[in-house]
Amino acid sequence: MTFRQADVASLRMLRQARDRIDRDYGQNIPIAALANGAGYSREHFIRAFRAAYGQTPGRYRTRRRVERACELLRSANLTVTEICHLVGFTSLGTFSTRFAEHTGMSPSRYRAEAASRGGPAPIPGCFVLMWETGLPAPGRGQGSTSGEARELSDGVPSGA
Repeated sequence: MTFRQADVASLRMLRQARDRIDRDYGQNIPIAALANGAGYSREHFIRAFRAAYGQTPGRYRTRRRVERACELLRSANLTVTEICHLVGFTSLGTFSTRFAEHTGMSPSRYRAEAASRGGPAPIPGCFVLMWETGLPAPGRGQGSTSGEARELSDGVPSGA
């Protein structure tokens, strides 16, 4: 394997780790587990990730959590505490501090400013919680098919 091929393989493994952070931002996956999955020691992984993406994996995960919290504050009818826990923070104080570092305002102020700009009505919190936890929507069983979904949405049996 040439040096260039090794670089490409390393970047691919780092991208997979970043993709896992993006996908599982709400879970508390240890950095050592991400490093192991990418074939690095913890310290080397942190250095390589920072070199590739401009920030450590921990800061990247925090930024993704805050970005998701912003989205939920704008669109969901959930309390700040519920959003804090939903995006993966265990402490409301830490969440508020990190949120303010990234946005320049508290989560409550962010929500108030977003509401003053208008937009769609907030999504009921129960639907957001079901989506985030993977539970079925009300009135829908686990084995629902796209045909059943069409039937439910337009009131006409899919075979008619």
